[in-house]
Amino acid sequence: MFASVFVLLYVAHLLADYPLQTDHQAEHKAARNAAGWRANLAHAGTHVAACSLALVVAAVVLDESVGVLPGAAAVALIGLTHGFIDRRWPIQWWMTHTRQPEWAAKGGAAHVDQTAHVLVLAVAALTLTALS
Repeated sequence: MFASVFVLLYVAHLLADYPLQTDHQAEHKAARNAAGWRANLAHAGTHVAACSLALVVAAVVLDESVGVLPGAAAVALIGLTHGFIDRRWPIQWWMTHTRQPEWAAKGGAAHVDQTAHVLVLAVAALTLTALS
C-alpha cells in the first residue's frame, strides 16, 4: 500500500506545484501581507484537493483501504506543511543553519523545498499504511 499511495500523492504534488499553480501564487505566496497569505492558502488548497483526489483514486481504483479520518488527517498535514514550507523563510533558515548559502544562491533552495515536501508525502503515506 505504501508505494501506491506515495506515488499517487507525489503525482498529485507535482500537479499542484507546477501545472496547477498560477503565476500569481508562485510570485506572491511568500509575501508577508494579506495578498501573500491568500496566494499561499490558495496554493495549499490546490494541494489538499489534488491529494484528496489521489486518495480517492487509491481507494476506488486500487482498492486500497484508506480510512476517511486518517485520509483527512494526512491531507490536512500535507496542506498545512506545504503552506508553511512555501513561505520560503523555513527553507532559507534551514540552508543558513546548515551552512549552505552558496548553494541557496545558485538555486539550491528549490531542491531543498521539494525534498521537504516529498518527506511529508512519505510520512503521510507511511502513516496511512500503518493505520490500514
